[in-house]
Parts: sequence; C-alpha cells; structure tokens
Amino acid sequence: MDAIDRAGTSHREPLARTPGAPDGASGPRPRGAATALLGACHPVPTVAVTLLTAGLAVAAGQDTTGCVLATVAVLAGQLSIGWSNDAIDAARDAAVGRSAKPVVGGAVSARTVRTSALVALALCVPLSLAYGFLAGAVHLVGVAAAWTYNVRLKSTVLSWLPYAIGFASLPAFVTLGLPGQPRPVWWVVTAAALVGVGAHLGNVLPDIGADLATGVRGWPQRLGPTAVRLLLPAPLVAATLLLALGRPGTLGAFAVALALIAAAGGSLMGRRRPRVPFLAAVLVAGVDVALLLWQGAALT
Repeated sequence: MDAIDRAGTSHREPLARTPGAPDGASGPRPRGAATALLGACHPVPTVAVTLLTAGLAVAAGQDTTGCVLATVAVLAGQLSIGWSNDAIDAARDAAVGRSAKPVVGGAVSARTVRTSALVALALCVPLSLAYGFLAGAVHLVGVAAAWTYNVRLKSTVLSWLPYAIGFASLPAFVTLGLPGQPRPVWWVVTAAALVGVGAHLGNVLPDIGADLATGVRGWPQRLGPTAVRLLLPAPLVAATLLLALGRPGTLGAFAVALALIAAAGGSLMGRRRPRVPFLAAVLVAGVDVALLLWQGAALT
C-alpha cells in the first residue's frame, strides 16, 4: 500500500539531541509543524493509494456515502502507516543523512509523528468497521500487514508479503462493503497483490545502497538494484494482463500495452532517476483502476 516505505526494524534508539534526533525537541524548525507533519506521512503514496481506492469504489458501483466512507477509512490507514514508518525509522534515516525527512531535519519530532500515527490508526478502526464489519476486518488486516513491515518484515526475505497483502485487501475491502457483501473475484485481488509487489520493488530501489549500509536486507536488497530494475515490469504487467483477461475487450489490450510501456520505461529510467520506477508502479495501478471503471462494476 505504499505509504509503506523505508521503515526501521531494529535501530530505534534516538540520536542524542541532533537535528535528526527521533525525539529531540531542539533544532531548527524550517517549516510549520503542520506542514512538516504532512510531509512525514509519505504524501505521494498516501494520496495515490487513497485515490486508487476511491476509483475502485466507483468501479464497484458503490453509492456516494459508501465511496466517501471507504476513501476516508483508507486515508486514515495510510496516514497511520506513513507516520509510523518515519517515527520508527528516524534513527536509521538520520544515520544515512536523509535530511529531507521532516524528523531528520528537525522540523517535527518523532514523538509527534508517532502520536499522530497512533491517532490515525485509532480512527481507522471504527471508520473501516463502519463500512461493514467483514469489509473493515479485511482492511484492518491490510493495515496491520503494513505496520508489520514497518516494525519487522522490512529486513527479511518476506518484505514483499505485506505489500501484497495490503494492496490485495483494497479491492476486497471495497467489494465486501457493497450491499449483500459480494465476494471479490480472484483475478482482481491477485492483480492488486501483484501491483503491491511491483510497488515494493519500485519503492525500495532508490534506497538499496543506504538500506544495506544500515543492515536492512529485505528481498529487493538481496536481489540488488540491477535485478530489481529488470524484475520490476513483470508483476506490474502481469497485473494488468490478469484484469484484461478477466473481462476481455479491446480496451484490455490497450491497457496491457500501456502498462508494459510504463513499467519497462520506468525500469530503464530507474538507472539514472531512481524515483521513476515507483511512479511507474503508481501509473500502472491507475491504468488498472481505469480499466475496471471502463469495464463497469468489475470487482464482483
């Protein structure tokens, strides 16, 4: 779900009162507290996942109230994931000089970010369950998977699993909240999981060197940057292909071609612009949601 990003796993001790200190109260405050706090939530993936969920709700035929409720629940979950990430990983980010991070730059304390993460998580629970008990439980499983990544799984060979679970939970969450709680079709859920794996590869790619320097050895770090760039298009294109084959049509072939161009192009450009592959993953996810919208209520 991609607000999942660069979470620490073991180095949680604060650095002593430096600008990058996790809980330091001193240091410069170059930005307003609110702006810095928003910057610590990983705004690009947070907004992307939230908007993609809104698109899924529309594609599923959900009414306006349901669309708003599902979107707000996912936003709360994504905020909790992003903030917990920066709070947990503050010392590690400081160790590798990620001064652009609000906590490391001293614009906001890790304590404030951690508290915000817990508040967002507390709000996510009732919002998710208000959409439907079963649907909410599925969404909370996805959020829990993301938190598990932040806390522990980032540094293991299973680092891809929380991404797969988190992304797969989104169409299931949206669908189970519809009247009658219809079960989501397997190929939509599988496609979402594949997009999650691709997002993980693209998200980690720019930071493999820094991650290895601080002892983070997840699946992409073990593969190495070259292998990750070459592998990245596979899960993304496979996801779009599944959706195209699920409900065949002429637009499906166009979507597959567009996904292939975006994923392969992002992989190639990743050599010089390491942030591009993750943006390519977001673009492919957008293509997939657009395909579902064109197909009609295609989640069930």
